[in-house]
Order: sequence, then structure tokens, then C-alpha cells
Amino acid sequence: MCGICGKVTRSAVHPAEIHAMAGVLAHRGPDGQGYKILGQAGLGHRRLSIIDLAHGSQPVSNEDETIWITFNGEIYNFEELRRELLKRGHCLRTRSDTEVIVHLYEDYGIDCVKRLRGMFAFAIWDQKQRRLFAARDHLGQKPFYYSCRGGDFLFSSEIKSLLAADPSLGEMNHEALDQYLTLRLVAPPLSMFRSIQKLPPAHRLTFTLDQGVKIDRYWELNYEPKWEESENELIDELEERLIECVKLHMVSDVPVGAFMSGGLDSTLIVAMVMKHAGVGPIKTFSVGLPYREYDESPYARMVAERYRTEHHEHIIVPSLLDTLPRLVWHLDEPSDPLSVCTYLISSFARQHVKVVLGGDGGDELFGGYDRYYGNRYADYYALAPAALRKYAIGPLLGLVPDGKWYKSRAHRIKWLHRLSFLNGGARYAAGLSYFYFQPARKEQLYGPAMRDLCSDPEKSIRDPFDQALADDLVDRMLYADTQVRLPDHPVMILDRMTMAHGLEARAPFMDHRIAEFAARLPVDLKVRGRRLRYIQTKLAERYLPPEVLSRPKQGFSSALPYMLSREYRLLFDVFLRRSALAEAGYFRQPFVDDLLSEHLAGTADHGNRLWLLLNSEVWFRMFVAGETVAALQDQISAAGVAGSRQEQLRAAV
Repeated sequence: MCGICGKVTRSAVHPAEIHAMAGVLAHRGPDGQGYKILGQAGLGHRRLSIIDLAHGSQPVSNEDETIWITFNGEIYNFEELRRELLKRGHCLRTRSDTEVIVHLYEDYGIDCVKRLRGMFAFAIWDQKQRRLFAARDHLGQKPFYYSCRGGDFLFSSEIKSLLAADPSLGEMNHEALDQYLTLRLVAPPLSMFRSIQKLPPAHRLTFTLDQGVKIDRYWELNYEPKWEESENELIDELEERLIECVKLHMVSDVPVGAFMSGGLDSTLIVAMVMKHAGVGPIKTFSVGLPYREYDESPYARMVAERYRTEHHEHIIVPSLLDTLPRLVWHLDEPSDPLSVCTYLISSFARQHVKVVLGGDGGDELFGGYDRYYGNRYADYYALAPAALRKYAIGPLLGLVPDGKWYKSRAHRIKWLHRLSFLNGGARYAAGLSYFYFQPARKEQLYGPAMRDLCSDPEKSIRDPFDQALADDLVDRMLYADTQVRLPDHPVMILDRMTMAHGLEARAPFMDHRIAEFAARLPVDLKVRGRRLRYIQTKLAERYLPPEVLSRPKQGFSSALPYMLSREYRLLFDVFLRRSALAEAGYFRQPFVDDLLSEHLAGTADHGNRLWLLLNSEVWFRMFVAGETVAALQDQISAAGVAGSRQEQLRAAV
């Protein structure tokens, strides 16, 4: 796991540019740095040493130094590929997975990516062809940002590195802001910056000075035809595949630990590692929370005791007052509540290990969200006449209070009602945007700078849903999630928050071979009635205590805007009472004030919407207006001190 960067230009690359870009990525690779200037091309690298500690420095070349690579990630089948390359006569100077990619490129060209099993983002400079070739892994575990403007091509693992090379790139993308406020994510090719793009998962890119950028997809997830074996046979097959996968994910020249939240995904991974990987007790990490209904640490402890891991548990009191600007800086884009928890546990784990396993991807592969069966309920509700729903039930629902919780019964019913008027990808996208800013609210929120915006933010969900190589509704939802929501929400956050501490996170469920197998499972082995992740749960019965399997999904991070109400009130006062985005014409301050007043008075639930506005505001002040993390943190601290004094005065009176 590392940070990569580089530039291709018609003139000569200046070493200082590459040094500046790589310097911003130091947190991703605190163990070393490397640079290679090749006339019109320059490559940079920051290293986190995991494989071949002594000889794995980058950039790496082939034998005659005509091909150079800078690589971020892990290739889990590199030992197998290395043996093949040696048989074909290649001379390998290191035992690193990086060098394997170079020689695969010599043999297979841009199709080399089809031989790789792992998580990766890399760039290869081919000196003979004067061509840059780049690729991103199948499910988007590793990031790749780029900019092509004025004949120059820049790329990096993080946006802030591109801004270090060219500060003029720091111009906000209105379309991306609209997408974030609609879906709580920014999907490729968009980024929050107008002239900076994301390479989508499972895509490769070539750039030459004459032909510019060309991008194509190299891998697709197919949900048909379905496996025809019996349920028990498929459970056995899933187990065998996961055993192989977790063994590959344990390959490392440094100790590997594991996040263990107490949920199904992470505890199953730990159990399978301890039972099958042939390693001693691994270090496991969980955090305890002062919210009993959301504290998963007792369940993590239960699994740790069963498998005798070296368990580390840390009690945390989540706070945004001390972390919000820093989180946004590391994310490069507006934040999400999930980032708070991931940031804190990553800081804790990094005190003990450099590599951790996690359970990311299980929900999206096996069907772990209640919306997967909720969309079927919308079909049943839609059987009622549309006129009855629109003119009788709808007005009545408008009189029902939202409740003080984003999963209240009222919200669920209103969500179902809205979806009943839509179908296909439009319905699924609308379901994901329900808690955020729908068109009617955008009309009230957007100022003149956003009024002429020609944007279709739900297209990023609607298109993959409608284009999925799948027949069933559930499979189409799963496909849309694996293509967009998974890489651009939880996995993006996992990458940034772990790498903020120089920690490598690996996700066995996101192995593309596991994804291919899971896709072709019959739908009733994923979602059966209201039973979610059916086959994964049946497999877990062989490994986990029934207490872990029977408890409901908790989702602590999404509840933060509701539980940390005092902190949010302070942050709203600091950043939204006089919104910089409103002053710049993007928002209308009176509508922001209305949202604040209604939410704080408890007359409406705008918790998630205000979170989006708050983070957009912090991001804008930092990356566009130029305020520093320290300056923003000082504003929060000053408001906190003032607030404490006011409370003391009120108490004295």
C-alpha cells in the first residue's frame, strides 16, 4: 500500500513537481520515497513496506529500463505469476509483486491487468511507445485520480497531490456537488474538482501526447447463468473459495491484524483466518462505544475469546469537534459519518500493525441491506391504484411527523410511498437519495451559481442498475451497489482513513473471484424474504456464536448526526449560520436557516441533509477558499469555548 503520482508533458518534467506531489502523499507511504524522471515523463512513489522489505522500493523497471512502474496495492497471486515469468526467461531482481506487473506488461501489453488478482492502482511509462498505461482494480479498492489539461497529464492516489502540482485545478465541480447532495457520494468520472477525474473501477487508461486519453473496461460482473448445485453444495463451495482467499490475503512480510467490529463480515473473516490460514494468534482490533445499543465490542470480544486472538479493545467517545477538518482534508471530498469511526480505529490499530483485514464488500455481494427486500415491498404497495396513493394516502402521509430518527416508521412508510410511483433504476436511485436533497428541496436550496446546472446525479445509479447483466431485481440492486456505492462510499473512506495513518487495509470479500462466484448465486440464497445475506449467514453458522448471528444490523455511523446533537449544533453555528457557499451564490442562506430551525426545534428531520451541507461547507472553505485545517479547527475550538462559557453563565443564573 502506497501513494503514487506522476506527470507526462510535452516539455520536460521538473523533478521538483514530482517531489511536491509525492510529498503530499507522505502519510500513505511513510517508509520511503522514490522518483524517476524520464524526459517528458516523471513518476513518484511513497512506500509503505509490506512485501520484500529490503528490495521493494519504487519506481521499478524491466531489465533494459524501457518500462517503469509506480504501483499502489497488493497482488495476491504474485507468487504464482512470478514462477510463470521465471519459466518464460524473465530476470526478476526483487521478490516484490510490483516487478511482476512490469514483466506481465512486457508479455501481454495492456491485457496484463487481466492476470492480476488483488487491489491495485498503477501507472506504467513505456519509453519506447511514449505511452502511459494505468489501471484500477476490479472493484475499486485503490484510487486513481487524473487530470488532462493543456497537453499535460497528471495522476495521483489523492486529489491534494494533483493540486500541489497545479493549484489552478482547485475549481469546484458544480455537478459533483449536486451529486454529493443527492446521493452522499461522488461517482466516477466526477470528482469535486472540475478538471480532475476518477478512473472507474475495472477500467484501464492509456495516454499519449498525440492521441490523448483513452479509457476502456477490462472486466465485468455477470449474474447469469445461475449456479445449479444444491444449497449445501454452494455453501461448501463458498467456504472453499473464501478459505483460499483469506490465505492469499495473509501473504505479507510484516504481521497482519484484523478489524473486528462484532458484525457478521469482519468476525467471519477472523474466524476463517484463525481456523485455516495456519498462522498464530493474530492481533484483532475493536472499539467500544458509550452507546449501549450501538456497542458491538462485546460480540467482537466473544469471537476473539473463541479463537484466542490477541485482542485489543479501545473505548472511544466519537467527536467531530476534534476531527472534522482533518477528515475532510484526508478524504479530499466532503465527508461521511463512517469516516469518524474508521479514522479512530485505524489510529488505534496502527500502534500495533501495518496491515489489517476487514469485512468490506459482504453487504453488497450477498445482500445485506434492508432496501433489497424493501424495493420488493414497493411493488406490492404499487398494486394500490395510483390515484388513491397520490391524492389520498400521499396528503395523509404529509401530515405524519418524520420522527427523530432516520429509520423511524414514518420515514420507512414515506420512502415506500415515494418508490411506488417509480420503476427500475429510477426507483432504486430515488430510494438511495430519499434522505438527502430531492429536486423540490434543491429548488429552494440552490442559489444563482447552481441555477443553470444541467445535471442528472441519479444517472450514476440508474444506468448500472438498468445495464446489469442480471435478470432479478435484487441482483440489479447489488450490481449498482458494487459498481458505485461500494467503491465510492465505504471503500473510499476505508482507503483514506487507514492510509491517513500509514495502515494497509485488505478486504477478502472484495476479491474479484469471490465477487464472480457470489454474483451467480441464486437470489434466494442472498435475500430470502426478510432474511438478508442468507448463504453467508449459513456459512457463518459453522464458525460464529449464535449471539453474533442473531442480533440485528446496527449501523452506528449513520446515527452520528442524531446522537452527537450538541456537537452538531455547535458545528452548524460555526459553518452554516454564515455559509461561504451561500455567500458565493451556490446556496440560499434563508433556506439553510429554515432547515436548521426546523431540525433544532424538532419539527422536521433534516439530520442527514444538514450533515451534507456542513461537510460541503467545510470542504469548500478548505479546498476552494483556501482556509487551512488549523484555521478551521481554531474556529471550532473558539466556538466550543464560547459555548461552554454561555452554559456556565446560564447555570449560574
